[in-house]
Amino acid sequence: MANSFLHQSAAITGWRDGAPVSRQEFLVRVARWHAALAALPGEKFALYLEDSIEFAAALLGAWHAAKTIWLCADTLPSSIAAIDDKVDGFLGEFPAEYRVILKTSSLPKTWPEVALLSQPDDFIGLVVHTSGSTGVAQAIPKKLSQLRSEIATLEHLFGARLANSEVVATVSHQHIYGLLFKVLWPLFSGRIIHARSVIYPEQLAAQLAERGGQSPRSYVVVSSPAHLKRLPDHLNWTPCQTVFCSGGVLPGEVSMACVATLGSVPVEVYGSSETGGIAWRQRRDLSDDAWTPMPDVTWRCESPGEDAADTAVQLIAIRSPHLFHGGWHTLADRVEPVDEGRFILLGRTDRIVKIEEKRISLDAIEQQLMRSVLLIEAKLVVGQQHSPSADGNTERQYLGAVAVLSEAGREYLEQRGKLALNREFKRFLKGVVEPIAVPRRWRYVGSLPVNTQGKTTQSLLRSLFDQPNSFVTEPNSTLLHRDADHAELDVHWPGQLHYFSGHFPDAPVLPGVAQLHCAIKIARDLFVMPLAFNGMHGLKFQHVVLPEDITRLKLHYDAQKQSLSFTFTSAARQYSSGRILFHD
Repeated sequence: MANSFLHQSAAITGWRDGAPVSRQEFLVRVARWHAALAALPGEKFALYLEDSIEFAAALLGAWHAAKTIWLCADTLPSSIAAIDDKVDGFLGEFPAEYRVILKTSSLPKTWPEVALLSQPDDFIGLVVHTSGSTGVAQAIPKKLSQLRSEIATLEHLFGARLANSEVVATVSHQHIYGLLFKVLWPLFSGRIIHARSVIYPEQLAAQLAERGGQSPRSYVVVSSPAHLKRLPDHLNWTPCQTVFCSGGVLPGEVSMACVATLGSVPVEVYGSSETGGIAWRQRRDLSDDAWTPMPDVTWRCESPGEDAADTAVQLIAIRSPHLFHGGWHTLADRVEPVDEGRFILLGRTDRIVKIEEKRISLDAIEQQLMRSVLLIEAKLVVGQQHSPSADGNTERQYLGAVAVLSEAGREYLEQRGKLALNREFKRFLKGVVEPIAVPRRWRYVGSLPVNTQGKTTQSLLRSLFDQPNSFVTEPNSTLLHRDADHAELDVHWPGQLHYFSGHFPDAPVLPGVAQLHCAIKIARDLFVMPLAFNGMHGLKFQHVVLPEDITRLKLHYDAQKQSLSFTFTSAARQYSSGRILFHD
């Protein structure tokens, strides 16, 4: 592989807001980042930029200046605090009190065609973090040799099928999967990237239908299971060249359904932040669960050890140029060999927990719950609660279940209530799992909470159980995306929310006026809006919002018309929508 990540024949690097970004323009941005960072003391810097093209320029400029970049999934105070003592500064869109001040005087306005990577193979260019979906996120260093190897592998495996397609992504480049597939691989191979991530299915459908010149553009979509599960079939979809999916388990039904929406069965990639890419598959039918190892990746089965809950299971161990070291690395994934050197994944062993000295498999309980016709998805989480004792308060573990109900499950909940539904699931588990393994607390949501990588983390699940038993006055909202006139948030409606009180006593539902109040209140925090209310148009309430639901709130504020459009949705349905008018 050449010393430069950039393909020499690429005329433009990408598109930003409908305008092309030329290769020369991109190189100037690399040069300016390089010059600014070379003047800074220190070697390790956190970087967060939502614009993928500017992020790529900053990353390459930093590497050319011999700086190691730490990737952050977000700019939340907890994320900043976790690495504050490990980096020498923060670059990009971090809060002003953390951000490094870059000297911009006398920065270059051109940069000749030179190698963008003058650092040796063993230079640590990145520190990434695990997703936190199975526990606390861990920092993982990445040498340039690992990144070069991954890019070469992807081009060897999939380059021919991509041809000259442009890359559109629903995932962030602030994680290793998005970084490789959305930024580094396209830059190396000369494919055009897009500065903005696609947030809504409507945006993705419009992007795939966009034409360039006299012929349609060809696109490859880089996505995740959380996004692919939410593609509605009523949109006018234009087939894309290829779909990539990683970050979690993609249900077979969703994989096959992508043929009707995106035009092809997704190429699923199995790997992790620590291991890089391990294997891939493109299902032929619903029964095709086998994974094919990537080139130069060797795998074998290993026993988990004598202290494991089940010593009969086999774990997958790999040796790969994508690893930081050259030896064998054992993962917590259970594996079963099949034909032609392929394997089937059977779940993780690190989802074995101890509750009151009993070993419990969270996977086994989830699999049993998923046999119920009342459920679409279910995830378990281990939480801590204070329990009074003779010696004072003590911490006690409990199992919590977060469930997405099917239509039958929602009807059951609306007709009989949450307590009866809890008892039904406990009855369903009785005799199959030990009594101590039956979840004590339940949360019913419209869709599982996900982060910007489309992953459902333990911290997100645990946050659903953090509400006190007393009434709360407002729902919990998590900002997912915001620009000048759009915003997207996840809104969790806890059962203790006072809006549910008395509406109705036997089957509480969220009043429509509470949804209006929430949309306006959040919009006022995000946009500069007139104070006076002027009217409403197109107000619709299609489905009821129930206690513990998580809804996706999409806002659009038109400053010229002084109007706010909102929709509350989930993966399964639309709850409400409308347009609210204001005046000065």
